[in-house]
Amino acid sequence: MKAEAKAEAAPAGGGSKKKLIIIIVAVLVLALGGGGAAWYFMHGADSAEHEEEPVKKKSKKKKKEAGPPVYVPVEAFTVNLQPEEGEQYLQLAFTLQLSDAEQSELIKSNMPKVRSRILLLLSSKRASEINTPEGKQQLGKEILEQVNLPFEEHGDEQEVSEVLFTSFIIQ
Repeated sequence: MKAEAKAEAAPAGGGSKKKLIIIIVAVLVLALGGGGAAWYFMHGADSAEHEEEPVKKKSKKKKKEAGPPVYVPVEAFTVNLQPEEGEQYLQLAFTLQLSDAEQSELIKSNMPKVRSRILLLLSSKRASEINTPEGKQQLGKEILEQVNLPFEEHGDEQEVSEVLFTSFIIQ
């Protein structure tokens, strides 16, 4: 009877060790899987997003060494604003900051297109939209977007880096 008790006790002890080992292995597998998933989402997903980002159309010309910027003044605009409280108009003058003289020549030779784009943009504004400093900054960004659009259907974008207001009058 004592031998039978020892025989029954031994498998029970061995079985609990097996269960303990299986549980430890399962916990390790889950921990490694969770750690791998965390690494993938923190590092692997970032590089996948960068690969899928649309690439901006680059200029076919190689960038020259950074030199001093070139400034191109744009003749003043006088436009009627969208009506809010009676007739109001905007008189605006600004200068474009460019990367090099080649860009300057491109802008100057296409100045009628530049002026047309900006005139349409300015005449769509209300005085209340551009009266605040934030509104003026937003207008500068919108002018920059319009000037940087390609002049030809499949052409390169311009390289205008900043719009600098020199006169800003709303009446």
